[in-house]
Order: sequence, then structure tokens, then C-alpha cells
Amino acid sequence: MKMKTFLIALMLTIPQLLGGQTPQTPAPYNPARAEHHQHIMEMHQQEMEAMKADVTKMKASLNAMKAHLLTIKDVNEMARWQDNIDMWETLINHMDRMQKQMESMGPGTAMPAPASTTKAE
Repeated sequence: MKMKTFLIALMLTIPQLLGGQTPQTPAPYNPARAEHHQHIMEMHQQEMEAMKADVTKMKASLNAMKAHLLTIKDVNEMARWQDNIDMWETLINHMDRMQKQMESMGPGTAMPAPASTTKAE
């Protein structure tokens, strides 16, 4: 008798476990949520424009550094400048890739919070 009860309980439980969750209905239209989404999209666009401007300025500075490198005669000083240029070039290339990736993701995707404006020591 115990086996029969167990089998009946098992037959009633398995379909519920295999069935999963019922599909959720979409949330009703919420004007506050739509306004928030619009605000997020505008912020994303502003951040993308600011990042593009920063990368453009950095590229111009990097080109000036490269031009200055050609005027340096001292070998040690030239090596220091070249190391500096290499580092900045790596950073700018990274920022450029990140900006393009963020642009392709579009607004409304998870983005990190803005960095602190305090200087690192």
C-alpha cells in the first residue's frame, strides 16, 4: 500500500516539476517607467558623445607627442618619451574599443556607475 501511495504522489508531482513556470504577462504601460527609460537613453547618448570627444582630444595630444618625439636628440629622453607615447596609445586604443562596444550595445544596457572625480594618490 505504501508503494501505491508513493507512486500516486510521484505521478502528481512530476508533471508540476517538469512543467516549469507559467509564462508571465507583460507589465502594463507605466508612464513613469517610460520617462525613466527615456532619461536613461538620453544619458547614454550624452556619455557616448562625451567619450567620443575625449578620445578625439587624446588622439590629438598623442599626435603632438609623436611630433615632439622627432625633435628630441638625447637617446634617454627619447626612450622616455617613446614609453610614454606607447602607454598613451594603448590607453586610447582601449578607450576607442570600449566606446565602440558601448555604442553597439545601445542605450538601456547595464553600464557601470560614473567614476569618482577624486584624484588617485
